[in-house]
Amino acid sequence: MPAPLDQLTARLLDAALKAGAEAADAIAVREASIGIDVRGGALEQAERSEGTDIGLRVLIGRRQSCVSASDLTDATIAEMAERAVTMARLAPEDPGAGLADPSQLATDWDAAALDLVDPADEPAPAALQDAALALESGAASIDGVTQVQSASAGHGWAEIHLAATNGFSGGYRRSSTSYSAVAISGDGTGMERDYNGESRVYAADLPDPHGIGVIAGERAVALQGARRAKTGAYPVIFDERIASSLIGNLVMAINGTAIARGSSWARDLLGQQILPRGIDLVEDPFRPRVSGSRPFDGEGLPRQRRAIVEDGILTGWTLDLATGRKLGLPSTGNAARGTGAPPQPSVTNLALTQGTQSRADLMAEIGTGLLVTSMIGSTINPNTGDYSRGASGFWVEGGEIAYPVNEITLAGNLRDMLPRIRPANDARTHLSRVVPSLLVEGLTLAGD
Repeated sequence: MPAPLDQLTARLLDAALKAGAEAADAIAVREASIGIDVRGGALEQAERSEGTDIGLRVLIGRRQSCVSASDLTDATIAEMAERAVTMARLAPEDPGAGLADPSQLATDWDAAALDLVDPADEPAPAALQDAALALESGAASIDGVTQVQSASAGHGWAEIHLAATNGFSGGYRRSSTSYSAVAISGDGTGMERDYNGESRVYAADLPDPHGIGVIAGERAVALQGARRAKTGAYPVIFDERIASSLIGNLVMAINGTAIARGSSWARDLLGQQILPRGIDLVEDPFRPRVSGSRPFDGEGLPRQRRAIVEDGILTGWTLDLATGRKLGLPSTGNAARGTGAPPQPSVTNLALTQGTQSRADLMAEIGTGLLVTSMIGSTINPNTGDYSRGASGFWVEGGEIAYPVNEITLAGNLRDMLPRIRPANDARTHLSRVVPSLLVEGLTLAGD
């Protein structure tokens, strides 16, 4: 029987104090997953993994170090602690380093209310294989699909426990089941590839796998005959599948790490308009049955629902304790923690205000422009907000899709782009990031 994770973190803390640490926190993560891939109607690969990783952070004054291991023996834990203390004594001082004050700690979280664990039995390998075969048959059923590159079904769960010498100790579990398919249309240099995938906390909430495969096949076939787009300044619609990446650029820019370093294009925009009026960007870590929900943060602080942007105005940064101390601000309860590094600020679930128009309505409104369905590569200057990304998708003429396009470069500046976004009403509300299709006027397209 594996050791309970709370006992592992307690052993780590005890070892750290015995080795000379002034303070410490410890994390233990136990994970298991199973994945099934099929090809050509037969099993191609079945893989199962299971393991436990532990991490220890020790503090001596404002000096800190982190170590991790997957060996859970007493000897290894003692060696980890001794090594971490030695490293901390040699580390430079970090003015932000330190545990939370006990008065700041979360005390009344309810992990069960988040509904992060599927109560059903783990799916049998045979059931996952049947789902993968259905994915493949769905994609292959579409005329024009020449091969199904992959069809996969998987299930996994994780248990996390965090403890610290300031008195915090807490843990939770989460699970997920996922289906995905990648289809190819055409032959030789005319091949086009696209995908579809779904993931849920509860397997029963997943769509029919055959239908998921059908969408992957339809998407791949729709890309046949792609050509270069016209060069010029045009309105661009970021499809819902990839629109969250645009909002992700804003999320990265307001991360406390970038703000504390002074290396963000948004560093002077606190309290300023950054999105259109009427648009909110809300973080909610308490959404039930959503993968990004968490009962407490990576430093044991309570999570909070907050409007990062309210009525278009940027209201605050995303902070953990360290970045908050450097900026003279309280943590926003956004620390994320792995086993091998100190906490870093990170967001959980996000939702952008949806509009009243459909994606088709936005296309009709622009008349001529670009619908982006895939992004390739990224050149974004974090200091200035200059934006340049490769893209592919569909050219819009007369308000309707005219033909597929690829090998396009989009260029603009995020400080100009984000205040001009127009959201559609098509965001999928089960996702951790609920962001609809977004219209941005006047981007520069480099094509033919």
